[in-house]
Amino acid sequence: MNRILVVDDEPDLEALLRQKFRRELREGRFAMLFARDGMEALEVMARNPDLDLVLADINMPRMDGLTLLGALQGMADPPATVIISAYGDMANIRTAMNRGAFDFLTKPIDFADLDATVAKTLRHIAERRENQARRLEAERARAALARYFSPNLAAQLAGPEPRLDLGGQRREVSAIFTDVAGFTALVETLEPAELAGLLNGYLGGMTDIVFAHGGTVAKVMGDGLLLLFGAPDAQADHAARALACALSLDAFAERFRMGREVALGVTRIGLHSGPALVGDFGAGQHFDYTAYGDSINIAARLEAANKVMGTRLLVSAAAAAQVAGFQGRPVGDLLLRGRSEPISVVEPRAGGEADAQAYGAAFALIGQDDAAALLALERLEGDPLARFHARRLRAGASGRLVDLR
Repeated sequence: MNRILVVDDEPDLEALLRQKFRRELREGRFAMLFARDGMEALEVMARNPDLDLVLADINMPRMDGLTLLGALQGMADPPATVIISAYGDMANIRTAMNRGAFDFLTKPIDFADLDATVAKTLRHIAERRENQARRLEAERARAALARYFSPNLAAQLAGPEPRLDLGGQRREVSAIFTDVAGFTALVETLEPAELAGLLNGYLGGMTDIVFAHGGTVAKVMGDGLLLLFGAPDAQADHAARALACALSLDAFAERFRMGREVALGVTRIGLHSGPALVGDFGAGQHFDYTAYGDSINIAARLEAANKVMGTRLLVSAAAAAQVAGFQGRPVGDLLLRGRSEPISVVEPRAGGEADAQAYGAAFALIGQDDAAALLALERLEGDPLARFHARRLRAGASGRLVDLR
């Protein structure tokens, strides 16, 4: 229903308009309210804030139409206003249009002209509100998407014609899992405000890095993250992007925790590349762009394996093989929880580092000369991964297969 306020001091106008629009009033398409001057109009509007259209005469007692128009334009969402004035009073009409009137009518009123003007104005109002609703929805969508996607990708997805398909599809992706060691126990010792500041600073810095590398934040799980590369935007270099991102995340997390007064644990990171089912699997209005599949599970298991191996960042050999010039050292063939076949795993490290070279030489001896391998590993006492393999060999293990199930 369109609600129209008529502001005019002519006593016969109300009866004429009710007669003219009797069908619209009877069918409930219009509701018409009346005021005798601008002051009374403002009182009516205070009681009826949802008015669509104001038809206002210029010459009225107490408050004229031009003054009323100025008051209306100060409102946050003013109704459309059509000014009514005597024929030939063009100076006032120009002033009204300059002050924001949508249109004007001249007296004596031509009811055919009135009918056309009201219809045109109401169409304009409907279009304006539709555009406002569309813009608000786009802003809400962009705000929601910005939690998951880089700003440019969020803008594409929230646009009127999204160029990316969020429907479920199988894609080759690189997945990263991150988690802060000991965070659950730390939560119990912090005040809510301190915890919020710590977590917001950490997650804000982490997600900024993800977006800078073109990644997608698929899930935020407390202090943990599931990150995707290669979806929803196809990226031929998704593994290289993911590795570069993982290294940056590791560096940021170390800087962040070292600068805290609280004892924040290390951030453990697992990275794997492979096929996954990705898409928006939310229900109704709930947006949940995420990924499922064995590849995602492997990334999660690699993140957890850091705790045992003494490392912070583990990468599957399948992901490393897709990165030109990858530099790292072998970790072993890991049997991960829930899997029957081992996967080869590496730790990104600069190959020219002396300790990396010494570790590589010692690791190469495992399974061939375990006694020599143990001696070489024990010389690297400051290396957590070397200590792990030394413990294995002292316990009688041999070979590169590590069962973490």
